[in-house]
Amino acid sequence: MGKETKPHSEAEISDDQFYDHYSFHADPGQEPLRVDKFLMNRIENATRNKIQLAAKSGAIQVNKSPVKSNYRVKGGDYVKVVFSYPPHENLLVPEAIDLDIVYEDDDLIVVNKKAGMVVHPGHGNYSGTLINALLYHFEKLPLNSSNRPGLVHRIDKDTSGLLVVAKTDQSMTNLSQQFQEKTSSRKYIALVWGDVKEDHDTIEGYIGRHPQNRLQMTVFPDADSGKKAITHYSVIERLGYVTLIECRLETGRTHQIRAHMKSIGHTLFNDVRYGGDSILKGTTFTKYKQFVQNCFALLPRQALHAKTLGFEHPSQKKWVNFEAPLPDDMKSTIDKWRNYAQHKHF
Repeated sequence: MGKETKPHSEAEISDDQFYDHYSFHADPGQEPLRVDKFLMNRIENATRNKIQLAAKSGAIQVNKSPVKSNYRVKGGDYVKVVFSYPPHENLLVPEAIDLDIVYEDDDLIVVNKKAGMVVHPGHGNYSGTLINALLYHFEKLPLNSSNRPGLVHRIDKDTSGLLVVAKTDQSMTNLSQQFQEKTSSRKYIALVWGDVKEDHDTIEGYIGRHPQNRLQMTVFPDADSGKKAITHYSVIERLGYVTLIECRLETGRTHQIRAHMKSIGHTLFNDVRYGGDSILKGTTFTKYKQFVQNCFALLPRQALHAKTLGFEHPSQKKWVNFEAPLPDDMKSTIDKWRNYAQHKHF
């Protein structure tokens, strides 16, 4: 059966063979909100249509009673929903998906993941994931602590760039320890809204789930609501209404760069989940608005790329470093902004 969540915690997916169970306690200060919108804010990839179908079938309950999709959730309500999904064994089917393998040996694989590829199967993404592809190309991979083959770490679906995958149990243990002890090196390239004031700076805070929108992470002032997160950033190029930066992660929290940059007023360009798909800086001129919309069309995702990855090789015991060039969508968008900035006075 599904596990109930504690207040302010993320819902867990049950291990039941045919269903995803999600449950939430609404915050005491929750303003009345339709249950379909309430659930869409908390369950990744859950469409309104799927939620409404669940309501019609009696699969959404509030305080243990079935409700319709227009029920308004209030503070203290206990909300539970059950979605049907394909049998669990089908979630890990090998699929013939091309991979951009940067490096491979007997111990590990380094992959340059394309934007749009989900790392591991989950609700709404039962195929086409990195794991499905890895299982096709590699006969046997070790399981991590979450029973996911080969995965040492992950990056978001719409973030491109480098991931290391373990091929042996020894490599899994060694690499996981390096990431946990923060001895690995990860650098990202990001395009953010606004003219970042400092050339170099460090963002510190405690990252946890946003109390109103559970699909977002946010930065809290203390450890009561989140986990410590540290991001070092430096400006690469100022392009007027946007800035190209490099971020070095000291920790690896969910959405760390996306949440940290928003917390200092510089949301990632076209980051839909964090509001970066609105025109946050610039002029009111129609031509400028059209220019930004053209950039959004060219880069239909958040402008974030995991460019470099370094760690001590598990068996060779030497430092190795890998780099993935900027993908075409980011490169083209940066070029457009560079050209725009050269012909404007800010």
